[in-house]
Amino acid sequence: MSLYFTDEHQWARIAEDGLTATIGISQHAQDALGDIVFVDLPAIGKTFAQMDVGAVVESVKTAADVFMPLSGEVIEVNEALRADPALANTDPMDAGWFMKIKLDPASTAAEMAKLIPENAYHPG
Repeated sequence: MSLYFTDEHQWARIAEDGLTATIGISQHAQDALGDIVFVDLPAIGKTFAQMDVGAVVESVKTAADVFMPLSGEVIEVNEALRADPALANTDPMDAGWFMKIKLDPASTAAEMAKLIPENAYHPG
């Protein structure tokens, strides 16, 4: 699996088959947000272009948009996160994932070139 980040501190973990990706927010993003109290996740089947707003998080400090690192169709949302938004604080890179998408093969390579590879991501 390959892990990429946006400048806005969202991440995309590309599956080994290259056909799907899991989307979430980085440790840096959750640190900036503070205690997350609500997550608005998209409907399964919804499609997004890269950098569309795919979800919204609300914390005790503010509300923030979650931008889509890659284009695709939502195939799964994290119902555990919907039930317990604090997962985005306690484990943002694993259990606190937001959604899984089916990638758009026509645009994935060009879009990935706009993202920051894990080894080059140094927030803050």
